[in-house]
Amino acid sequence: MSMTDPLGDMLTRIRNAQMRGKSKVSTPASNMRARVLEVLQAEGFIRGYSRVDYGSGKSELEIELKYFDGEPVIREIQRVSKPGRRVYTAVRDIPVIYNGLGISILSTPKGVMSDSQAREENVGGEVLCRVF
Repeated sequence: MSMTDPLGDMLTRIRNAQMRGKSKVSTPASNMRARVLEVLQAEGFIRGYSRVDYGSGKSELEIELKYFDGEPVIREIQRVSKPGRRVYTAVRDIPVIYNGLGISILSTPKGVMSDSQAREENVGGEVLCRVF
């Protein structure tokens, strides 16, 4: 069975693991997922992630989730641009999430980056997800 939205699957795995209070969650590896996880780590939403390679040529990303006072740091994580409806934005129209407390993750011609970094680079792109 093929997966139509791998990034949405990863976000759902993170959401489900945090509801259960898990410290780690794994997801099949891909370059796009790794880039999104780099942004989440740089912005302080997850502790980190590592790539685990298996002998059969398959690999997974193991994500270490972050909690503060027993509550998950990621309060909400939403997929914005979906395979059935792509959402693009210009640099001047990038929304501010929770007065700057949250972030949007964008896929731009200069790579995957947070909304604040996209404003600094003066580049727009596809809004992948929203985190706060």
